[in-house]
Amino acid sequence: MINTNKILKCIGSLACTTMQVMALGLGSTGFALGQDSLYIGDGSDGSVKRFNAVTGAYLGAYVPPNTNLKLRGPMGLLFDNENLLVSNQNVDTSVTGEIFQYSLVNGQLQQTVIVKRNTPTSPAVPRGIVLWKDAFFVAEMISEPQKNATTPGRLLKYTRGGQLIGAFVPPAGTFTSGAEFHPRGVVIGPDGLLYVSNYDHLDTGLGGHVLRFNPNTGQFIDVFINSVGGGACSCTNELNRPEGLVFGPDGKLYITSFRADSSDTDKILIFQGPNGRNPGAYVDRIDLDVVGQPRAYAQALLFGPNGYLFVPITANGPDTGSVRRYDLTTKQYSNFVAPYAIGGPLQSGWYLTFGKTDPHTLTYP
Repeated sequence: MINTNKILKCIGSLACTTMQVMALGLGSTGFALGQDSLYIGDGSDGSVKRFNAVTGAYLGAYVPPNTNLKLRGPMGLLFDNENLLVSNQNVDTSVTGEIFQYSLVNGQLQQTVIVKRNTPTSPAVPRGIVLWKDAFFVAEMISEPQKNATTPGRLLKYTRGGQLIGAFVPPAGTFTSGAEFHPRGVVIGPDGLLYVSNYDHLDTGLGGHVLRFNPNTGQFIDVFINSVGGGACSCTNELNRPEGLVFGPDGKLYITSFRADSSDTDKILIFQGPNGRNPGAYVDRIDLDVVGQPRAYAQALLFGPNGYLFVPITANGPDTGSVRRYDLTTKQYSNFVAPYAIGGPLQSGWYLTFGKTDPHTLTYP
């Protein structure tokens, strides 16, 4: 018999296990009937941590750090129905990346390898992941199996079962001035095209692109945003080392961007979407930190309940480990999850998903 009092007590103490939450008869991606959960990969211990999507209350590790096949650098993650897909980069190791799937079966978390490491079809350095129909795309930042940073990456397409069916790159002549293809974030846009953020200068760390591909064929379409990089904040040309990118409820494109130098800020840049008057044009920005103060940058971002923008913060400052929830009307934020320094559970939160996040467009219902 289910001990309901014990389960309710664990909820009150924010220390529920996955099985206890499931015992309430709730879905694996929901905290309570009609509610949702937020999931964030934590690179510090190789876990995926879970939070109440409304209150931010910590619900424990959905994927614990002691799984049989350990996560070493969880990157892109999304739910395909009740199955959580995670791109595992295997950071600080000599092995390539891989794609895991986690499923709850009779209240027990089961791990399946969808794409194995160290095979000809493995993603060497996987980052973002997104579904498309019965397939999924992985941004492979570096394609050389020994993770040589000078080797350009690819956009990889797999069947849902993990069979590689395409590897795509922009055509010669797409970039100038020594820029290369090192994709990081991926998302399906409102026009049905695949948008890819590109960290094009690993040597200088300045500049970046957003490229578009046809998700059906893998054909390169165009350069949607081209930034030469810098810190003067035009801000069109300050898209440095972009990674996470999502479309907001307003149809605009939001992208994480890193500072050029110590006189600059880490920020989120906002561009017009494909249905705007000037598609790809710079619109606005949200500064994440202040010049001269501790840094607070973000690798990824995602829209969630009530149109709020959720941003996990990493760096070495006092805000590290927090998850900010931004009101786009005021650009003000509250700490949805407290920083690690004052008791928050995250140390290195990067990619995130809600249980109800659309795995193609990354939008929230």
